[in-house]
Amino acid sequence: MKLLIHGRNLELTPALRDYTQAKLEKAVHHFGDMVKEADVHLSVARNPRVPQQTAEVTVFASGTVIRAQERSENLYASIDLVASKLSRQLRRYKERHADHHHSPGHSASSTPNTKDLTHETSIEGSLIKGKEAHLPNPGVRRKYFPMPPMSTEDALHQLELIDHDFYMFRERNTGELQVVYRRNHGGYGLIQAKN
Repeated sequence: MKLLIHGRNLELTPALRDYTQAKLEKAVHHFGDMVKEADVHLSVARNPRVPQQTAEVTVFASGTVIRAQERSENLYASIDLVASKLSRQLRRYKERHADHHHSPGHSASSTPNTKDLTHETSIEGSLIKGKEAHLPNPGVRRKYFPMPPMSTEDALHQLELIDHDFYMFRERNTGELQVVYRRNHGGYGLIQAKN
């Protein structure tokens, strides 16, 4: 498993790196070659009155993104909690794909390797000629990701795996963008465009 560890507002000591690596390897070792890469972000709150230390892990497993995040007053405790949460999410993901209730041949699409996406063609001319650089609004963070068509049930499953409050997807039958979200008082909601 390829492991990337990033730190924000803290020094990544060898002991912290080793501890994080050991905990994550233990959390994913039951899942064989399913987990290819893990991206870890460790951070400490800037405000000294708020003793909040966060561990966030994003795992790329068999073409699916699984994300877990935990906060506590101790970074090592946050790492323990996030490793445990990640292990539960991976188990749920694996059980769902082993479930005999799904249609035959149903599986997640695989993520192509970087080598497969790069081409050995050269680019002629300037890519920046006549263009002006514009910085994005600092308050807006943009994310780009593929949106393969899926059912609402599949979108709900993805919502469980990424540990967010909502998940945007392209509906399989209509091709329209829709959003599933967790309701505050339990259950889920679905946002659709009105025709």
